[in-house]
Amino acid sequence: MWRKNLVLLLCLGALSCGVVKKRTTYGAGRTITVEPDEALTEVLRDSITTDSTEAALDPDIISHNKSEQIIQTALTYAGVKYKYGGTTRKGMDCSGLMYVTFQEYDIYLPRVSFYMANEGRKIPLEEVSKGDLLFFTTSDRRKRINHVGLVVEVDGDDIKFIHSTISRGVIVSSLKEGYWNYAFVKATRIL
Repeated sequence: MWRKNLVLLLCLGALSCGVVKKRTTYGAGRTITVEPDEALTEVLRDSITTDSTEAALDPDIISHNKSEQIIQTALTYAGVKYKYGGTTRKGMDCSGLMYVTFQEYDIYLPRVSFYMANEGRKIPLEEVSKGDLLFFTTSDRRKRINHVGLVVEVDGDDIKFIHSTISRGVIVSSLKEGYWNYAFVKATRIL
């Protein structure tokens, strides 16, 4: 009798081994929305009705459109888990996210955030707009830039940026959050 029970127990154990699967929640059910830029929509609508060739040559409109495209590309990586040195959808770090996103539009940035911070033009925080880069120092041991994020929305004094964190992967955060506000070092404009 005990042999039958043992065989039955082993069979149930063997069958259940293939059924159990670890669930991951990276990006599961996570949605990120960024409201459309009404000013851009109005400018584009006016330029189409007046003279579309002038609008097509306006550097501000071209730069703004490229910023929007870069932001939309970066947002497609939301939920990707963090991986040090990673540059794929299997995992990426903060500078890897910027590197891959900008490279898709033929803008080649250094691979490391410390060197990336030397690119572009430094701008005051009050002048930050969509598509600008924010740089941070998150290590108490080394007081040098080691984190970067891309501005996806500016609403008054609330600046939202996409970046990759060790704990949550690629997410959108606010500069109003105490940690990021404290760690902020500088902003640069690449476009």
